[in-house]
Amino acid sequence: MSSSNSPADPSGAGAPAPAPDVDRALLSALARDGRASFTDLAERVGLSVSAVHQRVRRLEQRGLITGYAAQLDAKGLGLPLTAFVSITPIDVAQPDDAPARLAHLPAIEACHSVAGAESYILKVRVASPDALEVLLHEIRVAANVTTRTTVVLSTFYEDRPPV
Repeated sequence: MSSSNSPADPSGAGAPAPAPDVDRALLSALARDGRASFTDLAERVGLSVSAVHQRVRRLEQRGLITGYAAQLDAKGLGLPLTAFVSITPIDVAQPDDAPARLAHLPAIEACHSVAGAESYILKVRVASPDALEVLLHEIRVAANVTTRTTVVLSTFYEDRPPV
């Protein structure tokens, strides 16, 4: 009889821990299609629908699945220009609160704290070069930073799941 000390079975007793390969397959399938039915997932991993439902619930409880979201077409929404904006504080003694100061700007899709010359790199989506220029001004004023911008010409892949 085997025992387990996995987060899915904290007591270390009882049923064996779920096979990581099956959980990874479920995570991979859900990352690619968050609307996949439990029936479809069960067929993909070779388990019963109820077993898949339990595993998905357990993966959610463990925090490995943090949510489900629709993927939107930025170009179709009128936001064809993507850019990465590196920001650096003008005054290094100022509080490191740029993410909070910029949170109100909906054109900022992501804010990453980075090591290197810059403090943060922002991923932004806007309608035009003129809109980017306005956004850069708003970023500089709101966070008291300098900016360095790289405009994306094309994207070959994005939002790839880590599994």
